[in-house]
Amino acid sequence: MGVARHGTGPVAALRAFGSQVHPVFMLPPVAASWFGSVLAGSFSPAVGGVHALAVFFAVYTAHVKDGYVDFHVRGEDDDHPLSVGGCRLALTGATVGFVACLAALWSLVGPVAAAVTLPCWVVGYLHAPQLDMRAVTTTLGYPTGIALAILGGYYVQTESFAATPLAFSLVFLVILTGVKIIDDSKDYAYDRSIDKRTVAVVFGRRDARRLAYTFLVAGLSLVVGFALVGVFPTGTVLAAAALGVVVAVSARTTDPSLATMLLVRGSYVFLALLVVAVWYRPLA
Repeated sequence: MGVARHGTGPVAALRAFGSQVHPVFMLPPVAASWFGSVLAGSFSPAVGGVHALAVFFAVYTAHVKDGYVDFHVRGEDDDHPLSVGGCRLALTGATVGFVACLAALWSLVGPVAAAVTLPCWVVGYLHAPQLDMRAVTTTLGYPTGIALAILGGYYVQTESFAATPLAFSLVFLVILTGVKIIDDSKDYAYDRSIDKRTVAVVFGRRDARRLAYTFLVAGLSLVVGFALVGVFPTGTVLAAAALGVVVAVSARTTDPSLATMLLVRGSYVFLALLVVAVWYRPLA
């Protein structure tokens, strides 16, 4: 059997491999890697590009593995573009690409740079089926990946850790945990039927929603607090205010799909405004 389940030949194979590139979910981790580089101040685009590519391969691995498990193993999905062999080939290719990036980071920066980046792939590979059936691990997987991308992006530029990237990583971990809880609520009925223990299944949709917005408000409060004590530039308060408006609007709808759409796009704006605030910090 070929790598594609629909069609034959190289074009069908490339289309099947390309189907696992999901920009909505891939862009934030890659952007988070570059954000870590921006936090470093003066940075090497070549090193930053290698780290961002490593993050891309890690997220691609997660998408392929998730699709493989959901369709070929669990039978949850109605369709999947890749055959079993295609999934395995895609996983192999992404892993080889990731390892090549690790080797490049080791050579360009040092072994710690590779060690800091490695957990991104581990989280992606283990997402399904090891982590996605339990409330804590299925909720924290993606936010943890974003936090690791920021830390790694900073470290590969500076060969050090600092309060500011650690604080930004914490903020994104908290905020995206709230977003993930709401996103998982979309599949409440199905997840409950297969005993997939998301936060919504464990606590119920109403309490899960309350918990999600508690995380969102806490994350925004952290931004303001870190700005007040000088860890963040003062301009980051404007980013928090912008996302705060989106959070308030999303809280007015009971549709988790609409709320997720608003919050994901709001998070894009939030990150963009943070980049501007950090980039122009000398003018603050």
